[in-house]
Amino acid sequence: MVEDSPSTERQRNIWAPWRMEYIDSLSEGADTCFLCRYRDEADNDAKNFVIWRNRRTFAMLNLFPYTSGHGMVAPLDHVGQLEALDDETMLELMQGVRDFKNLLEHVVRAEGFNVGLNMGRCAGAGLPGHLHVHIVPRWEGDTNFMPVLGGVRVIPQSLGKLHALMVSAIEELGLPR
Repeated sequence: MVEDSPSTERQRNIWAPWRMEYIDSLSEGADTCFLCRYRDEADNDAKNFVIWRNRRTFAMLNLFPYTSGHGMVAPLDHVGQLEALDDETMLELMQGVRDFKNLLEHVVRAEGFNVGLNMGRCAGAGLPGHLHVHIVPRWEGDTNFMPVLGGVRVIPQSLGKLHALMVSAIEELGLPR
């Protein structure tokens, strides 16, 4: 919903009440780690949009995505620094990034990707205590008037439907799960 503010300046607001879930989650306390909760709630993988679990890592869709298919791969252990990962976990983490990228190419037909880690709160990490690699699919021309002029992203597909498509495509692609 777009609404003019009552201020003397003409400012337009876009109301996004679904963001409160994210804002509220930030105030749940420093000891709260949603990745550890997802790790421990294997029976809730569909609810938490977990795509797969491996021995040392797991992959999920981002609950507050920048684009359709924005995902994350994280170690099972609550670790905040790369040097705290053993070699086997580091390898599995990067293999998970590779596999998630391949899955997104197949399911959402992504043409490119932004892949990265935010380490430390000053670097943009919303969860600095638990490493996770973001995989953000991109398409030619996906930066259009909405984010440039309106500061708005359009996410065209529900997380639930995308989760189901990705989980079903894992076997079809022969990904190791």
